[in-house]
Order: sequence, then C-alpha cells, then structure tokens
Amino acid sequence: MNAIDLITYDIPPLVHTDSGEKAMNWMDEFKVSHLPVLKNGNYVGLVSETDILDKLDFSEDLDVLFQHLPRPYVKADAHLFEILAKISEFKISVMPILDDQEKYLGCTNIFELMTTIANTSSMKEKGGILVLEVSQSDYSMAQIGQIVESNNAKILSSTILSDASSTNLDITLKINQLDLTHIIQTFERYDYVVKAQYQNGMGSDDLKLRYDILMNYLKY
Repeated sequence: MNAIDLITYDIPPLVHTDSGEKAMNWMDEFKVSHLPVLKNGNYVGLVSETDILDKLDFSEDLDVLFQHLPRPYVKADAHLFEILAKISEFKISVMPILDDQEKYLGCTNIFELMTTIANTSSMKEKGGILVLEVSQSDYSMAQIGQIVESNNAKILSSTILSDASSTNLDITLKINQLDLTHIIQTFERYDYVVKAQYQNGMGSDDLKLRYDILMNYLKY
C-alpha cells in the first residue's frame, strides 16, 4: 500500500493567507492537530495546533504568525510503513503527500492509516496473538517460524518493537489458531518468554468491539 492510495480528501489544506483562527477551527472540525499550508499551490509546511496556541493573536494570517514551518512529507510511492515511521518521528497527526516534482497531492492521517491496517487480511482472519520477549542476540524469525509451524500453525503477521533502554525485543505474532496452548508450551521449552497471549476468549465480536473503540479514540 503506497501513499498515493492512502490520500484522504476529507482534510483540505490551508493557504498562507488563512488566519490562525481559521486553522484552529478547521483542526477542530476535522479532528486533527496539524494541517498542511500551501502558498501559490505549493506546499510550504505543516502548522500545528500547539504552535498556533503559542501565538498571541489568532486573527493574523499564517504568513504573519510564522516565518518558517516544519516541512515533513512523503512521496506518492512511499510505503505505508515509511509513512508510519515519519508520523512517529515528527509526532504529527497528518502527513502531506507530494509527487516527484514536490507538487502537493493531498494528505493522509492516523485514522486513515489505522483503518487501512485493520482492514488487512491478517487482521481480519481469526487467530490468536502471542507477544514474545527475546534478547536481540537470540532473535531468529526463522526459528520462531519453525516453532509455530511445528504445531501445524502459520504466522499471519508479525511486528517487532525495540526500546533503546533495553537489549530485548517484543515480538508480536498473529497466528492462525485460536488455541495457542501447545505453541506456548513449545516456545517455553525453547526458553522463550511469553510476555502476553490473546486467545480463545477473544472472538470476532470482541475484536470488532476493540477495533471500534480504537477508531473512535483516534477520530475524536
């Protein structure tokens, strides 16, 4: 999934002659804390709610309020994971998308990205979830995959989280079985730490409820 496929046309850009007050009103209306700013059709930067609140007079144009705006963006062919990485890096709620000539095409936001991720086939398929804690030196996805497959199961998706203050990794696995008892026992025999497990009791209705709660939280 590339950036061009993730553009949401529900969030319009501001122009440099718009006031800080208009920017605040639009952010409230579209449930975001950032908006792209254009000048003569060109993307000049991203304005944030926090930056505007730091100003004394919201009635001034954005041109007057800001001499310079941060200019994060991704190209149209950027992968979903690159967009997520940049949103995390810049701590923003909206990501502008430009073409190869840096022409503004539109933007995407956290809600759109999370909806896309939740609608992937691996998210929709029934299964259980395991979170393993593994030291970086011992990490081997090949071995993890072999352990799962030795129990006649398959990994539908996996994510890896690391913490700069730790030498351990958190490996989250979505597995195509609801009962993970034997898989957990096998991991423990290989001295893996099973940090968390979600199985059996979490049916499709429960997963849908949790997904709806998350979407409402991100939207509002």
